[in-house]
Amino acid sequence: MEEERRSKFKRICVFCGSSSGNKPTYQEAATELGKQLVEKGIDLVYGGGSVGLMGLVSQAVHDGGRHVLG
Repeated sequence: MEEERRSKFKRICVFCGSSSGNKPTYQEAATELGKQLVEKGIDLVYGGGSVGLMGLVSQAVHDGGRHVLG
């Protein structure tokens, strides 16, 4: 089994909307981004919003056990 490659980044800053967007694909992409950050071992720095796309990214990172700062 091939070992998952970790990112050279420890943290990444994400800026996105406090709205959920008009299409479900936006919400799916935000959640997937959060999951990918967790997989790569990257913590999140963000604007602190708990709603909309920003909230979805932060919740996915938090649920995955990574550190969320914002």
